[in-house]
Amino acid sequence: MHPARPFLETDVATLVARARAHAFALVCATLDGRVMAAHAPILIDEADGKVALRFHLSVNNAVTAALQSGSRALVVFTGPDAYISPDWYGMDDQVPTWNYLSVEAEGPVVLMDDAGATQVLDDLSHQHEAALAPKPEWTRHKMTPGRFDAMLRGIRAFTLVPERFEGTTKLGQNKPAEARAGVIAALSAREDGIAIAEEMRKHTS
Repeated sequence: MHPARPFLETDVATLVARARAHAFALVCATLDGRVMAAHAPILIDEADGKVALRFHLSVNNAVTAALQSGSRALVVFTGPDAYISPDWYGMDDQVPTWNYLSVEAEGPVVLMDDAGATQVLDDLSHQHEAALAPKPEWTRHKMTPGRFDAMLRGIRAFTLVPERFEGTTKLGQNKPAEARAGVIAALSAREDGIAIAEEMRKHTS
């Protein structure tokens, strides 16, 4: 998390939307003093302002062992980002920086049973297969009988209800409007800056 308060994001709806848009996240845990991480697709459930994350990892993943040993989890979702040149501000005595969006969810995890793990896989595949329409949706029922159950034994699924759910919205809010306009113009001219430029426009309007 960025330590500057102007960049702190706590709006749950904003955080949920951002996490869902960048749901291939980094799951971090600790075991015996070692910090470890693994990437995983995350399902974000939200109802009445309450958020829960569901995900699965290989049974042989070191993060899985850490979580099963009682480690808390930190899940980091990384949104668009861009380098910001001080030349774009039109102001003296500025330094380079980075504008970016992120979300962090931290808390204890609960290991799911086989039924819960199956539901995670069903929900995850449905979510992503639906985005491939008009292709007919893949489901596990297309697999050879017994094959899915055999593969299910190779994963562990977890639920995380965050005790801390917040993010960073660092879009130059601490700069004058004219300086921000200069940054937006410069970013808009670069393919790798368009996403952050659009986020800056949204935040300004």
